[in-house]
Amino acid sequence: MQAQYADVLALSGLRREHLVCPVFVSERQQVEVSAMPGMPIVPVGCIAGRVQEIADAGIPSIILFGIPKSRNGDGSGAQDGVVQHAVREIKSAFGRSIDIITDVCLCQYNLSGHCGIIKNGSVDNDSTISALAQIATSHADAGADIVAPSAMMDGQVRAIRDALDYNGHSIRILSYSAKHASSLYTPFRSAAFAKKGAIDKSSYQVSYANPKQAMREMAQDIEEGADMVMVKPGLAYLDLVRRAKEQFSAPVAVQNVSGEYAMIKAAARRGWIDEEQWKIASIAAMRRAGADRIISYFALDVARHLQ
Repeated sequence: MQAQYADVLALSGLRREHLVCPVFVSERQQVEVSAMPGMPIVPVGCIAGRVQEIADAGIPSIILFGIPKSRNGDGSGAQDGVVQHAVREIKSAFGRSIDIITDVCLCQYNLSGHCGIIKNGSVDNDSTISALAQIATSHADAGADIVAPSAMMDGQVRAIRDALDYNGHSIRILSYSAKHASSLYTPFRSAAFAKKGAIDKSSYQVSYANPKQAMREMAQDIEEGADMVMVKPGLAYLDLVRRAKEQFSAPVAVQNVSGEYAMIKAAARRGWIDEEQWKIASIAAMRRAGADRIISYFALDVARHLQ
């Protein structure tokens, strides 16, 4: 059966260098995300061991999501916190052998759970993009190879590119350009200690009913200086991955999000589906659609089939 899955992946054109493995890094002790079985939250002091496991599977890239000890109103803990410390640890242990992508956002660090700074009851775009530029620069200072702004603020890519250039950083930007408002992020939010309950981010994320907006967002981010663009979530938006590949010369990434992972895990636990078959089918579909990078919590499992 393993050979059969390897054949499916090979026919899709998937290679291990297409995979990006998410890593949750924390200032607390290691725990498992209850909504995402098999996904640990790793303390900074143990991060090298987690990355070694990923490297041993032949995956050349990780994306870091930081979970701080505490949060405040403006998310200022993102300026020099758990992600920057983790990047330094990883670079010290692995050098250039692992590409580190860092998520650039404020949602894990502020009290509201929103991706930006709240002023007068709503997200303030201008103050948020200023903060995002500072955060991205601090990630680059720590040694990140790619910064990935995910806040979906207008002008965030240009602000980050200008800040990186001003500070002498030529690193790449992977922009979460077509990040759709979705309940499929709920397991991630539970892992990141975001505000409990539903968080309505539809005012700044893309509507699933408006594919033209998604294409405009990607085009705008490329114009502002993004080196790569992303479509998120994955499975329901593969048509946009294909359209982006046909329309743009920039590489296109897709994120196989926490809710997609959790649904497969939950259905498999009940015996309703074959977990291995569906994780392979999902990733193969993303590659067939044209994704150059696939961020997936299944990355380790899929990479072992490719070996």
